[in-house]
Amino acid sequence: MLQKSRTKFPLSLSLLLASLGMYGCASHDAATAVPAEPAPSIAPVTPARPARPAIDRSGDLRVGVASFYATRFAGREMADGGKMDPYGDNAASRTLPLGTKAKVTNIATGKSAVIIVEDRGPYAKGRIIDLSPSTARRIGITPRLGVARVAVAPIAVPLADGSLKPGVAAHDSM
Repeated sequence: MLQKSRTKFPLSLSLLLASLGMYGCASHDAATAVPAEPAPSIAPVTPARPARPAIDRSGDLRVGVASFYATRFAGREMADGGKMDPYGDNAASRTLPLGTKAKVTNIATGKSAVIIVEDRGPYAKGRIIDLSPSTARRIGITPRLGVARVAVAPIAVPLADGSLKPGVAAHDSM
């Protein structure tokens, strides 16, 4: 019993002395301390959201990384109101207008497919187009590979007034 009280006493005493010492220092510092400057006003932090890029109706060629829809998206509603068909020629682009018909070429394999932009995405950084799984396989993007560098050449680009603008691949033969 005596041993327990010896170990607790110094600890209790040191805590008491420390709190008294801090109280004394705090009152002394408060009298001589320089008032702190107010913190600069900082704009509130908003959660990161993907920026919404402008729709590109130029019809110009673009090169970047393509990926493909995961199978879990099969049958889900796309931006144009249709259902995602894993065996169709549908694709997603953040910048091409919905309804754009384009030729997508895998730069490594040279294989091409014609797609129609029916959805928005991809939202992964650095990707320019998501393809249906069958279209991705057709141009050489396998599930194991996952992504590939592609050239997207618009064939027909819908304009805001409902007309179509010929794209850079409008005269290519497939």
